[in-house]
Amino acid sequence: MKDLRKHYSAIIIGGGQAGLSVSHYLQQQAIGHLVIEKHSLMHSWQTARWDSFTLVTPNWQCQLPDHPYDGDDPKGFMKRDDVVAYLDRFATKVQPPALEGVAVNRVSLNSNGKYAVKSSAGEFSADQIVVASGGYHLPIIPRMAERLPDRLFQLHSAEYRSPEQLPEGAVLVVGSGQSGAQIAEDLHIAGRKVFLATGDAPRVARQYRGKDVVEWLDEMGYYEMLVDQHPLREGVRDNTNHYVTGRDGGREIDLRKFALEGMELFGLLEEYRNGDFIFRDNLQANLDHADSVYCNINQRIDAYIASQGIEAPPASEYTPCWEPNQERSELNLVDAGISAVIWCIGFRPDFHWLDASVFNGQGHPIHKRGVTQQPGLYFIGLPWLHTWGSGRFSGVAADAEYLVERIKAYQRQQDAALQPLSEQASA
Repeated sequence: MKDLRKHYSAIIIGGGQAGLSVSHYLQQQAIGHLVIEKHSLMHSWQTARWDSFTLVTPNWQCQLPDHPYDGDDPKGFMKRDDVVAYLDRFATKVQPPALEGVAVNRVSLNSNGKYAVKSSAGEFSADQIVVASGGYHLPIIPRMAERLPDRLFQLHSAEYRSPEQLPEGAVLVVGSGQSGAQIAEDLHIAGRKVFLATGDAPRVARQYRGKDVVEWLDEMGYYEMLVDQHPLREGVRDNTNHYVTGRDGGREIDLRKFALEGMELFGLLEEYRNGDFIFRDNLQANLDHADSVYCNINQRIDAYIASQGIEAPPASEYTPCWEPNQERSELNLVDAGISAVIWCIGFRPDFHWLDASVFNGQGHPIHKRGVTQQPGLYFIGLPWLHTWGSGRFSGVAADAEYLVERIKAYQRQQDAALQPLSEQASA
């Protein structure tokens, strides 16, 4: 980057779609800023997705600032390489003033009210800081993993690429959220023997009554629901996403169907002891919970169709295609022929570099629509930042535009405070 300065009106930390969306609106307002990215722009999309990855939301929901989906399949689901290309085109449009390959080591507030940014490329300062590094930083791997045999191949879902990456043998997939369910399916389709340790993740239909469920929910206003309007309030930010897939044109995922086809399902993985994996006896409860959410969403769509007098195909009722006869609570590693374990149990946030008293006990930032109680400090790109759509390509533009308005207002306030009293009186 040319003409690198030491002080900026705003510094954005993170060069993904959220950070670049903020840069887009800052440029429109002629507010000087710098984007600092630890790797390369859109790095996580390029490196942290498996080979068969697809979006789980339809392409038409890709609505980045002045960059809507520009392909010929709006109701389809972009594959990983297509998503990367879409985001690269967005970055080319924005042309952010960015430093790539630069790690931020410390951000703190000086006594003069400016933010000091220490990085691997030197020190900078800013009037305001936008944290756009997301909330998925540290892969969660339980301590029991340390006691598994050295011969066992272990990796986190963020490192998974394809079945060919794993040694021959059966695979234990731990976790049934979006990543776990889709990775288990990927291995299952490839003919691998899969054991799946389930959790309490909900599921959703792909198509229902003539439309993709996402289209129905969008029409019903669900993606514009404010976090304050949700029954759980801020607690909804901790919810696991519904599992579904955009693979092969999009379809729902039913773990019961996998079980009919030979995948072995278990409850929550609790322990590893003397060569045995120990599971909680809650497989039935996990499956029933996922199905109850699935059915509840369909019923809400039914009610909406009825209330609006919409002509649509008739409603249908889900019937479980498989039930566990007797839940198994133990699985012997050797007897099962397991050669690999994939941990699909999420991430922890890591904002250790940010010296600010704006975090809760779990390390998540406390904010109102991305605005923290510390003046000039903002977050973007987090689930349920403001609405359900905040964590999707459909909602980041509105979040970014709102934050830039706040940044602009704060800048005006600071500029006014610096004016001599005589100038303020004559203004």
